[in-house]
Amino acid sequence: MLMTSGRTYVSRELAHFDPDKTFNCGQCFRFEKVSDGVWEGVAYGKYIKVTKNTDDIVLFSGVDAEEFNAVWYDYFDCSTDYNLIADSLEKSGYDIMNEAVKVSRGIRILKQDPWETLCSFIISQNNNIPRIKKIINNICREYGDKIISPDGREFYGFPSARTLFEAGEEAIFALKTGFRAKYIYDAAKKVALGDIDINAAYDMDILTANEYLKQIKGVGDKVAACVLLFAYHKTESFPVDIWVKKILKKYFGGNVPQFGMYAGMAQQYLFYYERYIIGGIKQ
Repeated sequence: MLMTSGRTYVSRELAHFDPDKTFNCGQCFRFEKVSDGVWEGVAYGKYIKVTKNTDDIVLFSGVDAEEFNAVWYDYFDCSTDYNLIADSLEKSGYDIMNEAVKVSRGIRILKQDPWETLCSFIISQNNNIPRIKKIINNICREYGDKIISPDGREFYGFPSARTLFEAGEEAIFALKTGFRAKYIYDAAKKVALGDIDINAAYDMDILTANEYLKQIKGVGDKVAACVLLFAYHKTESFPVDIWVKKILKKYFGGNVPQFGMYAGMAQQYLFYYERYIIGGIKQ
C-alpha cells in the first residue's frame, strides 16, 4: 500500500480520503489547513503533514515506516474500505443520503486518542470550532509536551489526565475554558485516580460505554456519542448536535434514521453536505 521516499509515505490505495473533508467535518481539532488538500497537525504526541495531490495520491510527510505503521495507519483507518461503505449508504433508500454521499466521499472516521477526544468534546459544548481549537491549543501549549516538526517548528501534544488533575480546576479555568473547566477537571480527576478506565470502553457495547462515559460531569449523550465514534470507533454511534438536529428535522421528520453499523459515517456525510454544500460555509 505504501511506498517510501525519505520521510514521506505515498498511498495509491486511499482513494476515499480527502483531507479537506476529513478535517473539516467536526471530528478533530488539532489539524490546520496549509493549502487545498494539505493539512498538518499532531496526534498521539507525533507530527504529520498530509497531502492529497491532483492524481489522488496521498502523501504522509514527516514520519518513518515504524511510526506510520504504529500510529497513523490506524489513526486514518487505512484498513477500512470507505468506498464500500459509501456505496452501501447510497442504497439506503434516502434521496438526501445519496446526495450527501456524492459530495462527501473522501471523509474518513479518525481513530483518535480517547482522553484527548473526551476533553475536546467536553470543550465543544455550546462552542464553535475556531474557539474550540483555541482553547485546546491553550491547554496544549501550557501543559503539553513539545513536538518539533521536521522543519523546526514547535507543536504541542495533549496533556495527560494526571497533568491536568495536578494543575487543578482554577488553572484550567485560567485557560479560558469557562464553565467547562469543572468538567475537564472532573474528567482528569476520575481518569487520573482510576475511577474511569479510559480504555475500558473499547471492549464495551455501545449502550454500556455510553453510560460509563456519562459518569463524568458534563458528559451527556451528545458528548459521549462523539467520543464513542471518533475515539473508540463505534461506527454505529450517531452524534446529534445543533446542526444534526436541523438535518433530522429538515429531511427525516425529526427522527434518527436507521443506518446500522454505518450510522456514524452517515452522520458525517450529512453534516458535511448540510454545512458546506447547502450552508455554503467556506472550508
